[in-house]
Amino acid sequence: MALALSLGRRGLGRTAPNPAVGCVIVKEGRIVGRGWTQPGGRPHAETAALTQAGPAARGADVYVTLEPCAHQGETPPCAQALIDAGVARVVAATQDPDPRVSGQGLEMLRAAGIAVDVGLLEDDALQDNAGFFARVELDRPFVTLKLASSFDGRIATATGESQWITGLWARRYVHGLRARHDAVMVGGGTARKDDPSLTVRGLGTSWQPARVVISRRLDLPLMGTFARTAREVPVILCHGHDADATLMQTWEDLGATLLPCAAARGQLDPADILRQLAGHGLTRVFCEGGSALAASLIEADLVDELVGFTAGVAIGAEGLPCIGALGLEHLDDAARFALVRSTPLGGDVLHVWRRAP
Repeated sequence: MALALSLGRRGLGRTAPNPAVGCVIVKEGRIVGRGWTQPGGRPHAETAALTQAGPAARGADVYVTLEPCAHQGETPPCAQALIDAGVARVVAATQDPDPRVSGQGLEMLRAAGIAVDVGLLEDDALQDNAGFFARVELDRPFVTLKLASSFDGRIATATGESQWITGLWARRYVHGLRARHDAVMVGGGTARKDDPSLTVRGLGTSWQPARVVISRRLDLPLMGTFARTAREVPVILCHGHDADATLMQTWEDLGATLLPCAAARGQLDPADILRQLAGHGLTRVFCEGGSALAASLIEADLVDELVGFTAGVAIGAEGLPCIGALGLEHLDDAARFALVRSTPLGGDVLHVWRRAP
Protein backbone atom coordinates (compact mmCIF):
# COMPACT_ATOMS: atom_id res chain seq x y z
CA MET A 1 0.00 0.00 0.00
CA ALA A 2 2.90 2.35 0.67
CA LEU A 3 3.98 1.85 -2.95
CA ALA A 4 0.43 2.50 -4.17
CA LEU A 5 0.36 5.75 -2.17
CA SER A 6 3.67 6.87 -3.66
CA LEU A 7 2.34 6.13 -7.15
CA GLY A 8 -0.84 8.07 -6.47
CA ARG A 9 1.17 11.14 -5.45
CA ARG A 10 2.56 11.31 -8.98
CA GLY A 11 -0.87 12.52 -10.06
CA LEU A 12 -1.27 15.32 -7.49
CA GLY A 13 -2.08 18.55 -9.29
CA ARG A 14 -2.90 16.76 -12.55
CA THR A 15 -6.07 14.73 -12.03
CA ALA A 16 -8.73 17.24 -10.92
CA PRO A 17 -11.62 16.91 -10.43
CA ASN A 18 -10.76 13.23 -9.92
CA PRO A 19 -8.66 11.98 -6.99
CA ALA A 20 -5.01 11.03 -7.46
CA VAL A 21 -5.14 7.26 -6.86
CA GLY A 22 -2.41 4.63 -6.93
CA CYS A 23 -2.85 0.90 -7.51
CA VAL A 24 -0.53 -2.12 -7.18
CA ILE A 25 -1.43 -5.69 -8.21
CA VAL A 26 0.46 -8.51 -6.52
CA LYS A 27 0.45 -12.22 -7.36
CA GLU A 28 2.45 -14.88 -5.56
CA GLY A 29 4.62 -12.24 -3.91
CA ARG A 30 5.46 -10.47 -7.19
CA ILE A 31 4.19 -7.14 -8.48
CA VAL A 32 2.50 -7.82 -11.81
CA GLY A 33 0.84 -4.47 -12.37
CA ARG A 34 0.93 -0.92 -11.08
CA GLY A 35 -0.68 2.33 -12.12
CA TRP A 36 -1.85 5.78 -11.06
CA THR A 37 -4.53 8.17 -12.21
CA GLN A 38 -3.34 9.81 -15.40
CA PRO A 39 -3.37 13.55 -16.23
CA GLY A 40 -6.89 14.84 -16.69
CA GLY A 41 -8.24 12.10 -14.41
CA ARG A 42 -8.30 9.17 -16.88
CA PRO A 43 -7.53 6.38 -17.20
CA HIS A 44 -8.01 5.52 -13.55
CA ALA A 45 -5.27 3.86 -11.53
CA GLU A 46 -6.97 0.45 -11.50
CA THR A 47 -7.37 0.47 -15.28
CA ALA A 48 -3.69 1.33 -15.79
CA ALA A 49 -2.57 -1.40 -13.37
CA LEU A 50 -4.88 -4.03 -14.89
CA THR A 51 -3.63 -3.20 -18.37
CA GLN A 52 -0.06 -3.77 -17.22
CA ALA A 53 -0.93 -6.98 -15.38
CA GLY A 54 -2.95 -8.53 -18.20
CA PRO A 55 -3.93 -12.20 -17.55
CA ALA A 56 -1.71 -12.24 -14.44
CA ALA A 57 -4.38 -10.22 -12.61
CA ARG A 58 -6.55 -13.34 -12.24
CA GLY A 59 -6.34 -14.55 -8.66
CA ALA A 60 -4.15 -11.59 -7.62
CA ASP A 61 -4.32 -9.18 -4.67
CA VAL A 62 -5.00 -5.51 -5.49
CA TYR A 63 -3.85 -2.62 -3.30
CA VAL A 64 -5.59 0.65 -4.15
CA THR A 65 -5.52 3.95 -2.26
CA LEU A 66 -9.24 4.72 -2.70
CA GLU A 67 -12.36 2.60 -3.07
CA PRO A 68 -12.79 1.57 -6.74
CA CYS A 69 -15.52 3.57 -8.46
CA ALA A 70 -18.92 1.96 -9.00
CA HIS A 71 -20.63 4.38 -11.37
CA GLN A 72 -20.58 4.64 -15.15
CA GLY A 73 -18.89 7.86 -16.17
CA GLU A 74 -16.73 8.48 -19.21
CA THR A 75 -15.21 5.08 -18.46
CA PRO A 76 -16.73 1.85 -17.05
CA PRO A 77 -16.64 1.33 -13.26
CA CYS A 78 -13.27 0.23 -11.90
CA ALA A 79 -15.02 -2.18 -9.53
CA GLN A 80 -16.49 -4.00 -12.53
CA ALA A 81 -13.10 -4.02 -14.26
CA LEU A 82 -11.57 -5.72 -11.23
CA ILE A 83 -14.40 -8.27 -11.18
CA ASP A 84 -13.98 -8.99 -14.89
CA ALA A 85 -10.24 -9.44 -14.40
CA GLY A 86 -10.88 -12.15 -11.80
CA VAL A 87 -8.86 -10.67 -8.94
CA ALA A 88 -9.07 -12.53 -5.63
CA ARG A 89 -8.70 -9.73 -3.09
CA VAL A 90 -8.92 -5.94 -2.97
CA VAL A 91 -7.33 -3.88 -0.18
CA ALA A 92 -8.51 -0.26 -0.23
CA ALA A 93 -6.91 2.39 1.95
CA THR A 94 -10.16 4.29 2.43
CA GLN A 95 -13.74 4.59 1.25
CA ASP A 96 -14.74 7.07 -1.46
CA PRO A 97 -16.88 9.95 -0.09
CA ASP A 98 -18.53 10.58 -3.48
CA PRO A 99 -22.21 9.61 -3.03
CA ARG A 100 -22.11 7.95 -6.46
CA VAL A 101 -19.59 5.49 -5.03
CA SER A 102 -19.46 5.61 -1.21
CA GLY A 103 -19.40 1.94 -0.30
CA GLN A 104 -21.06 0.75 -3.49
CA GLY A 105 -17.77 -0.18 -5.16
CA LEU A 106 -16.80 -2.30 -2.17
CA GLU A 107 -20.21 -3.99 -2.13
CA MET A 108 -19.93 -4.80 -5.84
CA LEU A 109 -16.64 -6.54 -5.17
CA ARG A 110 -17.97 -8.49 -2.17
CA ALA A 111 -21.07 -9.54 -4.11
CA ALA A 112 -18.78 -10.99 -6.77
CA GLY A 113 -16.98 -13.12 -4.17
CA ILE A 114 -13.88 -10.95 -3.94
CA ALA A 115 -12.33 -10.54 -0.47
CA VAL A 116 -12.28 -6.87 0.58
CA ASP A 117 -10.29 -5.10 3.30
CA VAL A 118 -10.45 -1.36 4.04
CA GLY A 119 -8.33 0.93 6.19
CA LEU A 120 -4.69 0.06 5.50
CA LEU A 121 -2.63 3.30 5.79
CA GLU A 122 -5.91 5.21 5.75
CA ASP A 123 -4.55 8.39 7.35
CA ASP A 124 -1.95 8.71 4.59
CA ALA A 125 -4.59 8.18 1.91
CA LEU A 126 -6.88 10.77 3.48
CA GLN A 127 -4.08 13.33 3.54
CA ASP A 128 -2.99 12.63 -0.03
CA ASN A 129 -6.50 13.14 -1.35
CA ALA A 130 -7.59 15.83 1.11
CA GLY A 131 -8.41 18.04 -1.88
CA PHE A 132 -10.81 15.53 -3.39
CA PHE A 133 -12.44 14.95 0.00
CA ALA A 134 -12.77 18.71 0.62
CA ARG A 135 -14.45 19.26 -2.73
CA VAL A 136 -16.95 16.44 -2.14
CA GLU A 137 -17.64 17.06 1.55
CA LEU A 138 -17.05 20.82 1.99
CA ASP A 139 -17.78 22.11 -1.52
CA ARG A 140 -14.40 23.81 -1.70
CA PRO A 141 -10.80 22.93 -2.56
CA PHE A 142 -8.10 22.11 -0.03
CA VAL A 143 -6.19 25.36 0.57
CA THR A 144 -2.45 25.58 1.16
CA LEU A 145 -1.23 29.03 2.17
CA LYS A 146 2.45 29.73 1.48
CA LEU A 147 4.23 32.45 3.43
CA ALA A 148 7.87 33.38 2.69
CA SER A 149 9.04 35.97 5.17
CA SER A 150 11.85 37.47 7.19
CA PHE A 151 12.50 36.29 10.74
CA ASP A 152 10.20 39.06 11.96
CA GLY A 153 7.34 38.14 9.62
CA ARG A 154 7.84 40.71 6.85
CA ILE A 155 7.51 40.06 3.12
CA ALA A 156 8.95 43.36 1.89
CA THR A 157 10.68 46.51 3.09
CA ALA A 158 8.79 49.76 3.56
CA THR A 159 9.74 50.68 -0.03
CA GLY A 160 8.29 47.41 -1.37
CA GLU A 161 11.57 45.60 -2.06
CA SER A 162 11.03 41.84 -1.66
CA GLN A 163 13.33 39.98 -4.09
CA TRP A 164 14.71 37.98 -2.56
CA ILE A 165 14.07 37.50 1.16
CA THR A 166 14.40 33.71 0.99
CA GLY A 167 17.04 31.79 -0.90
CA LEU A 168 17.31 29.71 -4.06
CA TRP A 169 16.42 26.39 -2.39
CA ALA A 170 13.22 27.80 -0.90
CA ARG A 171 12.16 29.24 -4.25
CA ARG A 172 12.89 25.95 -6.00
CA TYR A 173 10.84 24.09 -3.38
CA VAL A 174 7.91 26.40 -4.11
CA HIS A 175 7.94 25.28 -7.74
CA GLY A 176 7.56 21.71 -6.54
CA LEU A 177 4.61 22.74 -4.38
CA ARG A 178 2.97 24.52 -7.29
CA ALA A 179 3.28 21.36 -9.37
CA ARG A 180 1.35 19.35 -6.75
CA HIS A 181 -1.67 21.68 -6.79
CA ASP A 182 -4.41 22.24 -9.34
CA ALA A 183 -4.07 26.02 -9.16
CA VAL A 184 -1.88 28.81 -7.81
CA MET A 185 -3.79 31.78 -6.40
CA VAL A 186 -2.84 35.41 -5.68
CA GLY A 187 -4.68 38.62 -4.94
CA GLY A 188 -5.07 41.44 -7.41
CA GLY A 189 -2.59 43.63 -5.52
CA THR A 190 0.14 41.03 -5.94
CA ALA A 191 -0.70 40.65 -9.62
CA ARG A 192 -0.47 44.40 -10.18
CA LYS A 193 2.68 44.97 -8.14
CA ASP A 194 4.78 41.91 -9.03
CA ASP A 195 3.35 40.79 -12.40
CA PRO A 196 4.19 37.16 -11.51
CA SER A 197 3.99 34.25 -13.93
CA LEU A 198 3.01 31.68 -11.24
CA THR A 199 4.22 28.86 -13.48
CA VAL A 200 6.25 25.77 -12.59
CA ARG A 201 9.82 26.19 -13.79
CA GLY A 202 13.03 24.20 -13.54
CA LEU A 203 11.42 20.81 -12.91
CA GLY A 204 11.37 19.46 -16.45
CA THR A 205 7.58 19.29 -16.69
CA SER A 206 5.24 20.81 -19.25
CA TRP A 207 2.18 20.42 -17.00
CA GLN A 208 1.12 23.72 -15.43
CA PRO A 209 -1.41 24.51 -12.71
CA ALA A 210 -4.11 27.05 -13.45
CA ARG A 211 -3.44 30.60 -12.26
CA VAL A 212 -6.15 32.22 -10.16
CA VAL A 213 -6.29 35.96 -9.52
CA ILE A 214 -8.75 37.55 -7.08
CA SER A 215 -9.75 40.96 -8.42
CA ARG A 216 -13.16 42.40 -7.67
CA ARG A 217 -12.97 45.09 -10.36
CA LEU A 218 -10.74 43.23 -12.84
CA ASP A 219 -8.35 46.19 -12.75
CA LEU A 220 -5.37 44.09 -13.78
CA PRO A 221 -2.62 44.98 -16.27
CA LEU A 222 -3.84 44.26 -19.78
CA MET A 223 -0.25 44.19 -20.99
CA GLY A 224 0.98 42.02 -18.10
CA THR A 225 2.10 38.42 -17.95
CA PHE A 226 -1.35 36.96 -17.28
CA ALA A 227 -2.86 38.79 -20.26
CA ARG A 228 -0.03 37.74 -22.59
CA THR A 229 -0.04 34.07 -21.59
CA ALA A 230 -3.70 33.31 -20.82
CA ARG A 231 -4.00 31.04 -23.85
CA GLU A 232 -0.81 29.16 -22.95
CA VAL A 233 -1.46 28.50 -19.23
CA PRO A 234 -5.01 28.75 -17.85
CA VAL A 235 -5.94 32.00 -16.11
CA ILE A 236 -9.02 32.12 -13.86
CA LEU A 237 -10.19 35.53 -12.70
CA CYS A 238 -12.50 35.71 -9.69
CA HIS A 239 -14.31 39.03 -9.83
CA GLY A 240 -17.32 40.84 -8.42
CA HIS A 241 -20.73 40.95 -10.02
CA ASP A 242 -20.19 44.70 -10.45
CA ALA A 243 -17.02 44.35 -12.56
CA ASP A 244 -16.89 46.47 -15.70
CA ALA A 245 -18.52 44.65 -18.62
CA THR A 246 -15.91 45.91 -21.08
CA LEU A 247 -13.07 44.54 -18.94
CA MET A 248 -14.89 41.22 -18.60
CA GLN A 249 -15.18 40.92 -22.37
CA THR A 250 -11.56 41.97 -22.86
CA TRP A 251 -10.26 39.29 -20.50
CA GLU A 252 -12.47 36.64 -22.08
CA ASP A 253 -11.11 37.63 -25.49
CA LEU A 254 -7.60 37.22 -24.10
CA GLY A 255 -8.44 33.65 -23.11
CA ALA A 256 -9.13 33.96 -19.39
CA THR A 257 -11.96 32.17 -17.57
CA LEU A 258 -14.12 34.51 -15.49
CA LEU A 259 -15.85 33.43 -12.29
CA PRO A 260 -18.26 35.98 -10.77
CA CYS A 261 -18.20 35.79 -6.95
CA ALA A 262 -20.26 37.27 -4.15
CA ALA A 263 -18.96 40.21 -2.15
CA ALA A 264 -18.89 40.64 1.62
CA ARG A 265 -17.89 43.80 3.51
CA GLY A 266 -16.72 45.45 0.34
CA GLN A 267 -14.44 42.57 -0.68
CA LEU A 268 -14.97 39.31 -2.50
CA ASP A 269 -16.22 36.61 -0.15
CA PRO A 270 -13.40 34.03 0.20
CA ALA A 271 -15.90 31.24 0.92
CA ASP A 272 -17.75 31.94 -2.30
CA ILE A 273 -14.48 32.21 -4.22
CA LEU A 274 -13.57 28.69 -3.13
CA ARG A 275 -17.07 27.39 -3.91
CA GLN A 276 -16.76 28.78 -7.43
CA LEU A 277 -13.31 27.21 -7.85
CA ALA A 278 -14.65 23.85 -6.63
CA GLY A 279 -17.47 24.15 -9.14
CA HIS A 280 -14.82 24.69 -11.79
CA GLY A 281 -13.30 21.33 -10.82
CA LEU A 282 -10.37 22.43 -8.66
CA THR A 283 -9.49 20.32 -5.62
CA ARG A 284 -6.13 21.74 -4.43
CA VAL A 285 -5.31 25.46 -4.39
CA PHE A 286 -1.90 26.90 -3.51
CA CYS A 287 -2.22 30.49 -2.30
CA GLU A 288 0.86 32.69 -2.61
CA GLY A 289 -0.57 35.93 -1.19
CA GLY A 290 -0.56 38.81 -0.76
CA SER A 291 -1.10 39.75 2.84
CA ALA A 292 -4.74 40.84 2.46
CA LEU A 293 -5.77 37.61 0.73
CA ALA A 294 -3.90 35.56 3.35
CA ALA A 295 -5.72 37.40 6.13
CA SER A 296 -9.14 36.95 4.51
CA LEU A 297 -8.61 33.19 4.15
CA ILE A 298 -7.38 32.80 7.73
CA GLU A 299 -10.16 34.97 9.13
CA ALA A 300 -12.76 32.86 7.29
CA ASP A 301 -11.15 29.63 8.62
CA LEU A 302 -10.47 28.38 5.10
CA VAL A 303 -6.77 27.50 5.35
CA ASP A 304 -6.03 23.79 5.66
CA GLU A 305 -2.23 23.91 5.51
CA LEU A 306 0.40 26.57 6.13
CA VAL A 307 3.78 26.31 4.44
CA GLY A 308 6.25 28.81 5.79
CA PHE A 309 9.74 29.74 4.61
CA THR A 310 11.54 31.87 7.19
CA ALA A 311 14.77 33.67 6.35
CA GLY A 312 17.43 34.76 8.84
CA VAL A 313 16.97 38.44 8.15
CA ALA A 314 15.16 41.15 10.12
CA ILE A 315 13.35 43.94 8.25
CA GLY A 316 11.63 45.79 11.08
CA ALA A 317 8.17 47.03 11.94
CA GLU A 318 8.06 49.41 8.96
CA GLY A 319 8.16 46.43 6.57
CA LEU A 320 5.06 44.85 5.03
CA PRO A 321 3.65 42.05 7.23
CA CYS A 322 3.06 38.66 5.61
CA ILE A 323 -0.52 38.57 6.93
CA GLY A 324 -2.85 41.57 6.90
CA ALA A 325 -5.02 42.77 9.76
CA LEU A 326 -7.26 40.14 11.37
CA GLY A 327 -9.03 42.37 13.89
CA LEU A 328 -8.27 40.07 16.81
CA GLU A 329 -8.86 41.25 20.36
CA HIS A 330 -8.36 37.97 22.21
CA LEU A 331 -5.67 35.36 21.72
CA ASP A 332 -8.26 32.60 22.10
CA ASP A 333 -9.82 33.80 18.84
CA ALA A 334 -6.62 33.30 16.84
CA ALA A 335 -6.47 30.45 14.33
CA ARG A 336 -4.36 27.54 15.55
CA PHE A 337 -2.37 25.12 13.42
CA ALA A 338 -0.47 21.97 14.40
CA LEU A 339 3.20 21.63 13.42
CA VAL A 340 3.82 18.79 10.96
CA ARG A 341 7.52 19.27 10.34
CA SER A 342 10.30 21.84 10.45
CA THR A 343 13.60 21.54 8.62
CA PRO A 344 16.48 23.68 7.34
CA LEU A 345 16.29 24.41 3.62
CA GLY A 346 19.36 26.08 2.25
CA GLY A 347 19.83 29.14 4.44
CA ASP A 348 16.16 29.26 5.43
CA VAL A 349 13.78 27.21 7.57
CA LEU A 350 10.82 25.33 6.09
CA HIS A 351 7.92 24.70 8.45
CA VAL A 352 4.63 23.03 7.60
CA TRP A 353 1.49 23.38 9.73
CA ARG A 354 -1.96 21.86 9.30
CA ARG A 355 -5.36 22.74 10.64
CA ALA A 356 -5.41 21.86 14.33
CA PRO A 357 -7.67 18.90 15.21
